[in-house]
Amino acid sequence: MRKIKIDLQGKVALVTGGSRGIGKAVALRLAEQGAEVVINYVRHRGHADATVAAIKAGGGQCLALKANLADESSLTAMMAELRRHHDRLDILISNAASGVLRPVLELTSHHWDWAVNVNARALLLLTQQAAPLMTGGGRIVAISSIGSVRAIPGYTVVGASKGALESLVRHLAVELGPRGININTVRAGVVDTDALKKFPNREEILAGSMARTPLGRLTTPEDVADVTLFLCSELAAMVHGQTVVVDGGYAVHG
Repeated sequence: MRKIKIDLQGKVALVTGGSRGIGKAVALRLAEQGAEVVINYVRHRGHADATVAAIKAGGGQCLALKANLADESSLTAMMAELRRHHDRLDILISNAASGVLRPVLELTSHHWDWAVNVNARALLLLTQQAAPLMTGGGRIVAISSIGSVRAIPGYTVVGASKGALESLVRHLAVELGPRGININTVRAGVVDTDALKKFPNREEILAGSMARTPLGRLTTPEDVADVTLFLCSELAAMVHGQTVVVDGGYAVHG
C-alpha cells in the first residue's frame, strides 16, 4: 500500500497577492508543509512583512517581492528577481486580484483593462515565465470567485475577468499537461476579506450568504488554502484543468 502525505520540502512556491486574505492563508499553508515561499504584493509592505515574519516564526523560509501585475514590465522584473534567489519554481498560485465596484453604465475602458490585466492576463504572463522553471513538472492554481458565474451588483468587470481566468486555465491545461504541469482553478464562495469591505452592501451579502450556505457558515481564507494545498500535492496528481468550488454548498441553490 502506497502511503501518500503532503510534503513540500524542497519545493519553491510563488503566491501573488500573498500578503493578505486568501493569499496569506495559502502562503502559510504551503510553508507549513515545507515549501520555500515567495509572496508578491503591490502596496501594503507592512502586511507583506508580517506574512514573511509569520512564516519565518514557524521555521519556514519566505521572501516578499513587490510588483504591479497589471504592468507587464513590473511583472517581468519580479520574475527576474525571483530567479536571482531560486533556480526553479514548483508551485505558482495566481491569487492577486483587483477591480472597481461600479454600475455598468459608469464603467470605463480603463476599469475593464485594469481588472482583466490583473485578474486574467497576469496568469498568462506568469505561466509563460514560470513554466520554463518547472523543469520537473509543477502545480499552478488560479484563485477565482463565485462572481465568475453569477451576476453580483457592481461586480461586472471583476466577474467577467474571473470568467476569463477560468477559461484561460482550461486552455492552458491542454498545453501544460504534456510538460508535467498541473493547472486548476479554485472558485471561492463569499469570503469576508478586505475586498468584501469595499461593497456598500457588505452586511447584506454576508447575511444572505450565511442563510444560503447548507454548511451554515461562511467560507474562510483557510478553507480556500486547504483545497489549494491539496491541488499542489501528489494527492491531486490527476486533477487537471478543473474548477474546484469551495463555498460550503452555497452554489447548489442555483
